[in-house]
Amino acid sequence: MSIFDTVHDRKNTRSVKWDLAPTIFQADDVLPMWVADMDFKAPEEVNSALMERAKHGIYGYTAIDDDVNDAVMNWLQKRHQWEIKKEWISYSPGVITSLHMAVQALTEPGDGILIQTPVYTPFYNVIEQHDRKIVKNKLVLNDNYYKIDFKDFEEKLKQGVKAFILCSPHNPVGRVWKKEELEEMARLCLKYDVIIFSDEIHADLIYPGENHIPIASLSPEIAKNTVTCMSPSKTFNLAGLQASYIVTADKQKRDAVNKHLGIQGHHMLNTMGNTAMEAAYRYGESWLDELKQVLYNHKNYVTEMFEKNTTKLKVIRSEGTYLLWIDCSRLQLDSKQLKQFMIQKAKVGLNTGVDYGSEGEKFMRINIACPRKTLEDGVNRIINAVNNHTKKS
Repeated sequence: MSIFDTVHDRKNTRSVKWDLAPTIFQADDVLPMWVADMDFKAPEEVNSALMERAKHGIYGYTAIDDDVNDAVMNWLQKRHQWEIKKEWISYSPGVITSLHMAVQALTEPGDGILIQTPVYTPFYNVIEQHDRKIVKNKLVLNDNYYKIDFKDFEEKLKQGVKAFILCSPHNPVGRVWKKEELEEMARLCLKYDVIIFSDEIHADLIYPGENHIPIASLSPEIAKNTVTCMSPSKTFNLAGLQASYIVTADKQKRDAVNKHLGIQGHHMLNTMGNTAMEAAYRYGESWLDELKQVLYNHKNYVTEMFEKNTTKLKVIRSEGTYLLWIDCSRLQLDSKQLKQFMIQKAKVGLNTGVDYGSEGEKFMRINIACPRKTLEDGVNRIINAVNNHTKKS
């Protein structure tokens, strides 16, 4: 049996996903398949490194040394063919923290910041909480696949947008942007002097046959215009250890971001996050390769089950992440009704699509990073609830 088939009891571990589910969904019998962490143990090498560090028993201020820097640099080179310099790297507790710092450091109140909707909910907060203006480039859903409206993208940039937050791979729609798409976005941002803040936290979670390209790796000119935010947290299920990093080739931009990290007290990693990051990047490759195949099989399972058992749900074609975007429009329920249907009838806790923007009103997001037994339970709950609903209507 694969390590990814083992069902772990995560209750009473202060898990946001499991222990807060009864409060979030106002029900005790809901299966949580929502917030983006995995129900899998981290690689054994990571757990061993953490336990070895804990044996020391002293948790004072911890420095980031060349061993950690080298682990990051080697990972990006090997997995993404991206060669970076040590001095380009800054560290922060999380990608969203990094985006907050970048927005404050490199834009001004009132500036327009472009996002491609429907998109990860915190992007809205990152913009609005600093008195910047949200500018939307709505993704176009055609033949069950999302694409970029480049005409609209350029029109929005022409209006004086200062920065663009790129979600690559995209959460929640699962797109892994092709090289030509990345090149065109980068070209237009250079043309209109728009800084790119690239959230690439899902970079390692790509399905077979697909390829993630860091946008900053396309050319030195693009690298100088880009602030890239990455982390092993999604890849290796380390989110609670709060360890991420920022890659910024341009010294002026990097100094500005680092200044704000220092002002906010976010200029170092915690002891365990530091340890886990190095161990994951040094020893986690075989674990990750097995995980990616598991996730690919899970995606295909959900897609096929919905296709075979109901005409009311459709999995949007995706190329990466462990999050599937489900088109529920044929249920003919509004966003509130859809949310309650999944909680009260299906007994599953999903992310409500409208939270990612008005474009997601008829959608739900499901997390498939769980053992197959859990996935099958959740999928069957949804199918049975939908079929019962269809019979009654």
